[in-house]
Amino acid sequence: RSNVAQARESLRLPAPGRPAAAVPAGVQSATPGVTPWLTPGKDFYRIDTALSVPEIRAEEWELRVHGLVEEEVRLTFQDLLDADLIESHVTLTCVSNPVGGNLAGNARWLGLPIREVLKRARPTAGADMVLSTSIDGFSASTPLEVLQDGRDAMLAIGMNGEPLPLEHGYPVRMVVPGLYGFVSATKWVVDLEVTRFADSKAYWTQRGWSERGPIKTMARVEVPKSFAVVKAGKVPIGGTAWAQTRGIPKVEVQIDGGDWTEAVLSEEASVDTWRQWSFAWDATPGSHYIKVRATDGTGEVQTEKRADPVPDGASGWQSVMVTVE
Repeated sequence: RSNVAQARESLRLPAPGRPAAAVPAGVQSATPGVTPWLTPGKDFYRIDTALSVPEIRAEEWELRVHGLVEEEVRLTFQDLLDADLIESHVTLTCVSNPVGGNLAGNARWLGLPIREVLKRARPTAGADMVLSTSIDGFSASTPLEVLQDGRDAMLAIGMNGEPLPLEHGYPVRMVVPGLYGFVSATKWVVDLEVTRFADSKAYWTQRGWSERGPIKTMARVEVPKSFAVVKAGKVPIGGTAWAQTRGIPKVEVQIDGGDWTEAVLSEEASVDTWRQWSFAWDATPGSHYIKVRATDGTGEVQTEKRADPVPDGASGWQSVMVTVE
């Protein structure tokens, strides 16, 4: 492990052929205490099936692309270093994240667009899924069309300007905007099989989860925390919302079941990243309940209907109880 870690530390990433778009000033919520807009690698959530972090030497890594394709493709890590890479800010979300939960993170990723690899392989008629497999046997089912459209789905080798941390998939992982990680974000990826949903089942699909996992629109309250005690008067409320590939044009706050009032949105970096918000509340003494909901770029309002994470992600409006003195 120490040898792999040392090799990672000495790795110098190439400059992207297409750098990430400049992040606008003002993406951070004006409310103190809201999570940083860009998540440091050390704070990025980790959910996977690896009992121990795989140790892969970059020079020995190889990706095989096969199945329902006209041409089998094999890529080495050097092939990725030599390729025309892209850089993009993308927010990832875990399907097991509860309403208001913290299993989400936003980072700047560097990698090779998966659509370019699929162009070389040339999927055949009838294929509708790519089964990605990790070196430790984990697999994920990703709709083929998602990997071929214009979104920045990539074989990522960099995170926030550095090589991927070992625990986040070094040397190569998948990043796919708009899908929960259990059907897209395979770490330590070594195999892409172009196949059909009817013919192959991924790791979590075999265990009762859905085979496709589009991310649901979600907003959360981060400040104040539930059961917090605050002083009467102007109380800052703030948090984060996301609807990857659709964007967040509106967030609303409700106090004690009253009218919904629009929050102030921070700047939007892209539709693939989360968006933060703030709200000034005239708080009066007593116990109060704060609710939040978001509207995505298609005009669809986040549903109030509560659903557990299984099988395709949690839904509902978060409610935070606070005491005002």
